[in-house]
Amino acid sequence: MNLILRNNKNLILFVCMLFCSPALLLAQKTIVRGKITDASTGETLPFVNLIFKDSKVGASSDINGNFLIETYYATDSLIASYLGYKSKAMRVKQDIDQTINFKLQSGGVDLEEVVIKYKGNPAHAILARVKRNKAANNREKYDSYGYEVYNKVEFDINNITEEFKNKKVFKNFQFIFDYTDTTGGKEYLPMFMTESLSDLYYRRNPKSEKEYIKAVQVSGTSNESITQFMGDMYQKVNVYENYIDVFGKSFVSPIADFGLIYYRYYLKDSVIIDGSYCYEIDFVPKLPQEPVFSGTMWINDTTYAIKRIEANIAKQANINFVNGFEVKQEYTQVDGKYWMLKKDELIVDFQIGEKVMGLYGRKATSYKNIQVNKDFPDSLYQGIDNVVVLKNANKKNHDYWVNVRHDSLTANQKGIYEMIDSVKNVPAFKTFVDIIKLVFTGYKEFGKIEVGPYFKLYSYNQVEGHRLRFGGRTSNEFSTNLQLNAYAAYGFKDKRFKYSGGFQYKINQNPRRFVEAQYTRDVEQLGLSQNAFSQDNILSSFLRRNPNNKLTDVEEYKVTYEQEWITGLSSKFFFKRRGMMPLGSLNYKSFIPNPEIGFIDVPKLTTTELSLYTRFAHKEKFVEGEFERISLGSKYPILELQVGFGVKDFFGSDYNYQKFELAISDIVKVGIYGKTEFRTTAGKYLGTLPYPLLEIHNGNESYFYDKQSFNLMNYFEFISDEYATLMLTHHFDGFFLNKMPLLRKLKWREVASFRTVAGRLQDKHRKELVFPSNIFELHQPYMEAGIGIENIFKLIRIDAMWRLNYLDHPDIAKFGIRASFEFSF
Repeated sequence: MNLILRNNKNLILFVCMLFCSPALLLAQKTIVRGKITDASTGETLPFVNLIFKDSKVGASSDINGNFLIETYYATDSLIASYLGYKSKAMRVKQDIDQTINFKLQSGGVDLEEVVIKYKGNPAHAILARVKRNKAANNREKYDSYGYEVYNKVEFDINNITEEFKNKKVFKNFQFIFDYTDTTGGKEYLPMFMTESLSDLYYRRNPKSEKEYIKAVQVSGTSNESITQFMGDMYQKVNVYENYIDVFGKSFVSPIADFGLIYYRYYLKDSVIIDGSYCYEIDFVPKLPQEPVFSGTMWINDTTYAIKRIEANIAKQANINFVNGFEVKQEYTQVDGKYWMLKKDELIVDFQIGEKVMGLYGRKATSYKNIQVNKDFPDSLYQGIDNVVVLKNANKKNHDYWVNVRHDSLTANQKGIYEMIDSVKNVPAFKTFVDIIKLVFTGYKEFGKIEVGPYFKLYSYNQVEGHRLRFGGRTSNEFSTNLQLNAYAAYGFKDKRFKYSGGFQYKINQNPRRFVEAQYTRDVEQLGLSQNAFSQDNILSSFLRRNPNNKLTDVEEYKVTYEQEWITGLSSKFFFKRRGMMPLGSLNYKSFIPNPEIGFIDVPKLTTTELSLYTRFAHKEKFVEGEFERISLGSKYPILELQVGFGVKDFFGSDYNYQKFELAISDIVKVGIYGKTEFRTTAGKYLGTLPYPLLEIHNGNESYFYDKQSFNLMNYFEFISDEYATLMLTHHFDGFFLNKMPLLRKLKWREVASFRTVAGRLQDKHRKELVFPSNIFELHQPYMEAGIGIENIFKLIRIDAMWRLNYLDHPDIAKFGIRASFEFSF
């Protein structure tokens, strides 16, 4: 017997343990899953804390309000707590799989601020480890990665009241209000939505990023140029970078290397998320008007990577038209070591005024099939375009979208496409769209014809007197490939008609290929920048500091061919024949050998020029119409090269010459200190030319600020055949004024500028035409500087300008106040 017992001691030990520890025999896993929502609005609540009563076992909900807890140590109650809401406990049945949904009531107890003073801040120690591990956890530092991304962007009208619904303008389409919903206490109406599905590939060396948009659908528009902005690449928020771009403003990331300067951090709790312990840390701004966030982040306790983050900007932040900005991100660990985004949500509340209708912008992104540090084929990165919209991407049917969506649509989202199609057919809506087009384009559409622009219907100058102009162009209803244009004008003082006519023909949309031809006989202000109001604009007629009497009568034939080689690189080829005749105080006089006669009048100068203009802007983005397109800029320097050749006796030309100009422009962001805009040009003329055909440096004789001109220089004041210019403007974005207790409430922003031009003029040009007494050459660089305030009433900029030299020239302004309108966030 002893032998049996001795040989089976392990069996005996096991039997004893069973009888002594019955819990081990009977215990089973408790699984609790569910969703947490706002009891009033039904809105899901992310990152809610959950814990079993009288236990340390818990978790938190994900970005969509869902949660899952699996444990052997469940108690009989599960408690959900969330800032701004009343905590709630729900009964739990132990040892089974169950679903429990929480509906939390807003309110809760307002806690008084308690400051606990002790040596050291545990949150700082955790953040120090986060910063040390940023390179290991930042996806941009990995050798490569790829994933499928589903992106959903929605815009909703908010602040909708009963008074708004009952306006007469909505009488014919009350049905749209069947689609309203509520969030954050505001009723909103979905008005625009887009979905996209794409594959994205990234490699660090050589650095390449390519996104293939496989499917996209956009409500309310068929403009395919918009689809390039609907993928993942154009809308990124990377918390691992020191700065996060918010509508062109650089906000300090809560885990920036220098975050302690701008944030206070508080270690709030530790929770289990997806089976791993995480530190829950709150971050709040030291100065809420600074470009910073407030919110909460959950940090993995082993790798010190961001597991979840929820960040908002303060209402006091110096950013226009944004009442709220919220980022929610959730990360997942791939292959047990790489942290990648799993879900990403962005919500923006755009608001012009407290009682004015606003706009919600929402972006929800999810990622699947994530691969890190894999050898993707080189062919995936080939081609200059970093976003490729695949063929038929915008022609996917309903069943396709049902199968590929990462998340299903809500009932209201499903109705957006149908609602938009219905609204577009309502006459009142069409009238609203026509008004918007009139304001921004200057043209009013009448079927196949557009009349305008309205701001040139009337103008005044000393040469023509009162001037009336009437013109127009064909609309897209006439043709989407051919556009005709024409106008006629009449001056009541000079009693002359002026006129122009031409066409624009689209050979190909993408890549862009256009041909244009135009004939014009009209007056022109030489030395006017392309950015300035034209001389026949009604605003420039009455806001001048000098009489507008240095005009030129120009007859021009112009043919243009435009070719886009690749995205961001394009060229224009020009043929121009110009005849120029002086008007007003201008006159053309030439020297003659007979000293008794002295000078003779030259009635006309004629040139025929062949020229090439090439522009390179790496990764430049455009929003395109059928004929026009608007650049959204580039993150890289923009290069422009222009060469021109004048050919004597070709179509009656009087001169042989060559001219060259190179320009470089860029916007350099310097974090919280704002951004610097600069543009520098260098040019050279070869040949012998009269002064109207040389470089007439851009002046400005109006009270409007012109960012491409010298604002205290007169028209025709300086002329060169060789020159270099530099224009600098720094926007401080409120860096100083944000720190002044009273002024910071105005949200004004500081701006400073400096401009200079150096040039020279060879004597040979003086022999062609007599230089008027008020035209000069640059013996030393011309300079002007200014300081100003922008964002006045969110729209106006005022600059105080000082001219630094050439102060003895006639009819100049040594000091001036210039105003401009600027829309920016």
